[in-house]
Amino acid sequence: MSTGTARLLELDTLVRLSRERERATGRRVVSVQPVARLAVPAGMRQPLGCDAVAMPAEFGPRLLERLPRVGCVYEDGPRWWWIVPADSDVALEWPPSTFYSPGAVVPDAVREPVLVHRPDDTVPYTPPIPLYLALCRMAGAMPSWAGAVRA
Repeated sequence: MSTGTARLLELDTLVRLSRERERATGRRVVSVQPVARLAVPAGMRQPLGCDAVAMPAEFGPRLLERLPRVGCVYEDGPRWWWIVPADSDVALEWPPSTFYSPGAVVPDAVREPVLVHRPDDTVPYTPPIPLYLALCRMAGAMPSWAGAVRA
């Protein structure tokens, strides 16, 4: 009989450990030279860290109109970049037309990303679930949780 105590891990610890394992095994790691890191405007708080979701530029203006809340949005020519809280890719398979960037790193930019939308408050995030659903709809993709249930 063991007298040790069980150690509970928080979600952020589990995500960090998962990402460290992915880096160590070489899975899901894309080797790119970052051209830029999206910097949120001065005076904005980032309590949840920052990642970014890139999509084709033609989706950008339509998404601005449809989302109930929009955070900081940048464009670099062919793509628009939306700031989301760190780890917004956990349990989500973003549509194939998008690129998820941990740390909001912009690889292979045609030019320096330019801020095209700044929210009125001090938080730079676009809520990831409404963004994800709108992107799935525009890309004609099925949300990952909407697939057939298997018994």
